[in-house]
Amino acid sequence: MGPKPASYPVDLSVSPDVTPFFDEATNTISYVVKDPASKACAIVDSVMDIDYAAGRIAYESADEIIDFVTRNGLTVEWLIETHVHADHLSAAPYIQAKLGGKLGIGDRITIVQDTFGKIFNEGTEFQRDGSQFDRLFQDGDTYTIGTMNAFAMHTPGHTPACMTHVVGNAAFVGDTLFMPDSGTARADFPGGDAHELYRSIKKVLALPPEMRLFMCHDYGADGRREIRWETTVGEERAHNKHARDGISEDEFVAMRTARDATLAMPKLIIPSIQVNMKAGELPAPDASGKRFLKVPIDAL
Repeated sequence: MGPKPASYPVDLSVSPDVTPFFDEATNTISYVVKDPASKACAIVDSVMDIDYAAGRIAYESADEIIDFVTRNGLTVEWLIETHVHADHLSAAPYIQAKLGGKLGIGDRITIVQDTFGKIFNEGTEFQRDGSQFDRLFQDGDTYTIGTMNAFAMHTPGHTPACMTHVVGNAAFVGDTLFMPDSGTARADFPGGDAHELYRSIKKVLALPPEMRLFMCHDYGADGRREIRWETTVGEERAHNKHARDGISEDEFVAMRTARDATLAMPKLIIPSIQVNMKAGELPAPDASGKRFLKVPIDAL
């Protein structure tokens, strides 16, 4: 990839080993990101299984990741959440209890906690300072995975707390971008903003054209059945149907606003937000030992 630009606090010649794990129920791709020079790794955007109609939690998806890490003798140093997901529940605390590692998310989680704390009528005991997480990343923050340097880019628009994590020649974009034939994420959730999303996308696409980009979701597009999760900055700039080079901010915002008005709420947004904004922790049990999720009426 050539010499490292001075503006990037990572070595772009380093190519982390990236292993994807696709969750069919939520079309989510989780990743184990391994340092090629050591056994250190990070886990990005893990999934906890839920049968919402039955109120049943399971950990098959997380156990698959745990089994991979264990079989390969890896050491988990980080559990990264690219944002507060609205379409799946995080398995981070479950994995952390078994494998260790620090749990990190963007520092604007406090905005999400405040916004949705009101929507879900959380009491004063709910801390809205992000203290449920081990690390709150600010824009430009760096950290290490073994011998690899990584850095966090604030990329809001889908949510206020969205971060893109750049590790060597790989970037994990969360829901900011989809595969080129699928376009971009919605921007109509509370705290979302299509103008911010456009600017965040351009920030990501200013990375070197060879930079590998890893998606958090793929739903297929135009009849495509094969699930895909990896592309490059160059491919997105040339072919992304919503945000390729030449599409102006005004054009993007008009498209995104019109499209978002036609979209239904994600099926799992109610359980996902109230669990994920608390770092994946399930509600505390009541006196009988049972746990309950809230369903706010006409709040979304």
